[in-house]
Amino acid sequence: MQTTVITPAKLRVSRIGLGCVTFGREIDEAAARRMLDGAFERGISFFDTASAYSQGASESIIGRWLASRRLPADSVTVATKILPPYEPERITEMVGASLQRLGLATIDLLYLHRWDATAESPGALASLDALVRAGKVRALGASNYNLPQLEVALALQERHDLTRFSVMQNNHNLAVRDVSAGLREFCAARQIAIVTYSPLGAGFLTGKHRHGVEPGSRFDIVPGHQDVYFHEESYRRLARLESVAARKGHSQARLALAWALHQPGIATVLVGGRTPAHLDQALAAMAFDDPALLAELAAEQPEPATS
Repeated sequence: MQTTVITPAKLRVSRIGLGCVTFGREIDEAAARRMLDGAFERGISFFDTASAYSQGASESIIGRWLASRRLPADSVTVATKILPPYEPERITEMVGASLQRLGLATIDLLYLHRWDATAESPGALASLDALVRAGKVRALGASNYNLPQLEVALALQERHDLTRFSVMQNNHNLAVRDVSAGLREFCAARQIAIVTYSPLGAGFLTGKHRHGVEPGSRFDIVPGHQDVYFHEESYRRLARLESVAARKGHSQARLALAWALHQPGIATVLVGGRTPAHLDQALAAMAFDDPALLAELAAEQPEPATS
C-alpha cells in the first residue's frame, strides 16, 4: 500500500485510511475488530476516529484492539478528534480522556472536529501547542474547515509561534465537494496534507436511498446526514453517476470510489464500512484507471431552466 509522509511530524499515512465512525454504532466490537484486522492485513495503517463517535466507544474499541495485537512501533498511525467548545482546560481534559480510551501515550494526529469561534482563541491554540510540546500529540489538524477559517487559524498560530495545523480533513465525494480548488492550492503551498472522507457519501452514491432512507443505514441512524445529501444539487450529481455507470457497465460504488481515490493533491481517503469486503471494494477502485471517464463524472450539468 502506497504511503504518504506528512511533515513536520513525519506521520506515515496509507493511501487508503480506515474511517472508524461505524464502530460501536453500525457495527459491534467483534465486527469492528474484523475491520481493523482486515485493514492491517491489507496494508492500511491509518486509522481515523473521534471522541464523539459513539460517545468514545470507537476510541475504546481501537484501544483494546491495539493492546491485543501488540503491533511494532510506528506500524499504525491513529488520528482522533475533539469537539468544541475549545477552551484550554477542556482541551487538555478531552485529550487525556482520548489517550486513556486509546491506551496510547501519544496521539499521532489530533483534529479539531469542526470550526468554532473558540478555535480562534490564542489560549485554545496555545493549549494545543502545549500538548505537542509535552509529547501527548504528534501533529495537529483541522476538520470541516473552509478556506477562510483555515487561513485565520494558521495566521494566528504563526503570529504566536505555535504549532500549526499540518493536516486538513474534509468531506469530498461526487455528491458533496468540500475541498475547493482554492483550499487545495492553499494547502499545497503551505505543505498541509489533505485527508478526505465519505467517498461513497455515506451510501448516498450507491443509489440505495433513491426511494427512501434504508432502515439501519447511516441516514437512518444519524438523520442529520440527510440534510447534507438530500438536496437538488446532490441528486443531479447522483443522476450523472447513475447514467455513466449504466452506460459504461460499472457499478456506481466502483466509479464513486475511483473518483475520490484519484483526486489530485489528496494524501489519503478514509473508507469505512461494516465488513472487510468494503475495503476490498476500495482497493479495487484504486486500481481503476480511466481519467476521461472520471472527468466526465465530475462535469457539472446546468441547472434546469425555470419558467
